[in-house]
Amino acid sequence: MTTSETITQPVDGRQTIAALDLEGVLVPEIWIAVAERTGVEALTRTTRDEPDYDVLMRYRLDLLAEHGLTMSLVQDVIGGLAPLPGAREFLDELRRRTQVIILSDTFEQFAAPLMVQLGMPTVFCHRLVVADDRIVDYRLRQQDQKRHSVEAFRSLNYRVVAAGDSYNDTSMLGAADAGFLFHAPANVIDEFPQFPALDTYDELLDAITTALA
Repeated sequence: MTTSETITQPVDGRQTIAALDLEGVLVPEIWIAVAERTGVEALTRTTRDEPDYDVLMRYRLDLLAEHGLTMSLVQDVIGGLAPLPGAREFLDELRRRTQVIILSDTFEQFAAPLMVQLGMPTVFCHRLVVADDRIVDYRLRQQDQKRHSVEAFRSLNYRVVAAGDSYNDTSMLGAADAGFLFHAPANVIDEFPQFPALDTYDELLDAITTALA
């Protein structure tokens, strides 16, 4: 990965932003890690499998209640996670070239320790409702917040490039000036062939840099 100290300057004169998903792109899937720790295999279902986020979260909340899994346990799992290999270096280099924001359907309580390991990038995400160490509900910051965020940036005259891996990323990819699938499963790639599918950070860095020019 080559190093650049120059902020990308697109030919149309607009300032630029790269919008990235978090889980599966920069860090491991948190719910899969919880499933591996607890043996609750049903928690391996993610936004790569279920397009309806509310259906997925209600399913997760029911599983947490059924198996008596606490917020403390989930936070302990997250405390043992690290960014994916090469993710921090990729993010550092991308931030030398453009502004970067993480748009994620995770939660503030989950994201905080991972953001520290990634150098504290800005993250837009949701919030869990916790009572007596139990995750009892969740509050969306906004429905389809990734798409709305990208549309808001573009309304401020930013050129936006987005990357993600799951069903819940595809609306923001479509709203961006350019969108890329990264580390996406075959089912998502097959359903959304309009988005180039990339698998390495070098490929993604080159694609974003080219799209922002």
